[in-house]
Amino acid sequence: MKITDILAKDKPSFSFEFFPPKSDEGVGALMETASTLLPLQPAFVSVTYGAGGSTRTRTIEVVKALKRDLGLEAMAHITCVSASKSELRAVLREIETAGIENVLVLRGDPPLGSDLFIPQPDGLAHASELAALVNLEFNFCVGGACYPEKHVEAVSFASDLKFLQSKVEAGTSFLITQLFFDNEKYYSFVASARRVGIDVPIIPGIMPITNAEQVERFTNMCGATIPERLRAELERRKNQPEAIIDLGVAYATLQCVDLLSAGVPAIHFYTLNKSPASRAVVSALKAARPWERRAGRRYVDSADIIVPLASPHAG
Repeated sequence: MKITDILAKDKPSFSFEFFPPKSDEGVGALMETASTLLPLQPAFVSVTYGAGGSTRTRTIEVVKALKRDLGLEAMAHITCVSASKSELRAVLREIETAGIENVLVLRGDPPLGSDLFIPQPDGLAHASELAALVNLEFNFCVGGACYPEKHVEAVSFASDLKFLQSKVEAGTSFLITQLFFDNEKYYSFVASARRVGIDVPIIPGIMPITNAEQVERFTNMCGATIPERLRAELERRKNQPEAIIDLGVAYATLQCVDLLSAGVPAIHFYTLNKSPASRAVVSALKAARPWERRAGRRYVDSADIIVPLASPHAG
């Protein structure tokens, strides 16, 4: 099923992101991890490319296995890195033949050891170009990435929104955000996107913290920020790994309760190939169903457009 059709349903959906392991043994472990999520009925799962497109073959292998062996709706990440247009077409044809209906198009990061993205000869330089190619020649549902706190390479928030507009105009049908830990940044970003005419669903990307040093590296790389109160709580638990996991699960759950109460259409979890934290969060959400209690919330979502609610005391 195409992700746009999934998002059109009334209830919010939950999805999970994996990265492709480097070995056959790792693939087996990942399949076992994914199988533990089946009781939660994921709307879809996605599989990333490695840096510089280094795991392209493994990505395709894992995506096909998730669809074929577990019956999960699987989405492949496709990047412009280290690939000509003919190579990209070959990858797309292979996953299309396997019954995959969804792709996430990305420019991708430069190869390891390089700070500069250089397109391949007869390659593509931007995710918008890749989205246009996919929409012109294939029948995939195309997703894209977005950055509530601005892409690290963007010269300004406004210019980043212009690039995002170009992706949507090229045929990107939904967006998934980079991870964030302050919901106000997501709400502000969505409002800004709507003001410039970006009207596709914007799915918040959430990562339950399980390792303080790891999340510090990730946020430094992607430009996300850790709120000072959360950082202070992580620091207090720096020598207590299990306490950090407990805090990460609790914090992510609170984030999701607020987002779902505000009416977001879905939540995408960055699992880091480990399911317990994300599984705990989604299990709690499914039990509490916060999306059914929107009255009095600060934001409400109509057709995935989040706008401020009037004060209950107004008038």
